Amino acid sequence: MTTDIRLVVLDMAGTTVADGGLVEQAFTVAAGELGVEPGSADHVGKLDYVRATMGESKISVFRHLFGDESLAQRANSAFEKAYGQMVEGGRIAPIPGAREAIEALTGSGRTVVLSTGFARVTQDAILDALGWRDLVPLTLCPADAGGRGRPYPDMVLEAFLRTGVADDVQQVAVVGDTSYDMLSGVRAGAGHVTGVLTGAHDGTALHAAGAGHVLGSVAELPALLGVSDRPPREGR
Repeated sequence: MTTDIRLVVLDMAGTTVADGGLVEQAFTVAAGELGVEPGSADHVGKLDYVRATMGESKISVFRHLFGDESLAQRANSAFEKAYGQMVEGGRIAPIPGAREAIEALTGSGRTVVLSTGFARVTQDAILDALGWRDLVPLTLCPADAGGRGRPYPDMVLEAFLRTGVADDVQQVAVVGDTSYDMLSGVRAGAGHVTGVLTGAHDGTALHAAGAGHVLGSVAELPALLGVSDRPPREGR
């Protein structure tokens, strides 16, 4: 595999950050505020959609689920508030080896960008809780790249343009735990699109969405990109 990767765009929740299912819990709180009874058929159906679209901009998810823009905005605000409170309560942690992987990649001369489907306020709360504010030079949320988020290629291309470290999108690697992460990388024309098995979707779904590799975790990424001599283990 070529080692001419200059920019690595990493997803956060499920890829570099373990949140223990907080997205589903925060969704339940938000939906409840809009009158969706927990455990009802309506709740189950909406939660299935949330699971299927993990990685997408959360406001886009709520627009689909509730239709009306004002309801979507209310749901999104309630979701971000609930998720933020859980983050402040210490309910997130780095994926084992994630920080070390990021440091290994930056130490090898690559630039790493962290991206998310959350709003900026939630992304910042996660960065603060983990002490990651200074870990990478750039972090992106959907609003930073036109608002569409994944599965559109916008955040990947925004990272490419803002950092200016790559001459070609083929020098970009995109890594995430969801099908939408993979689709955003494919649509951006990234040279490497890699899935990890520490989050929402399994290897079959990740490969179907365009993953060239599926790894056990982001800890194996430096080896995949030639940073170490230790060979990566392909996930199942």
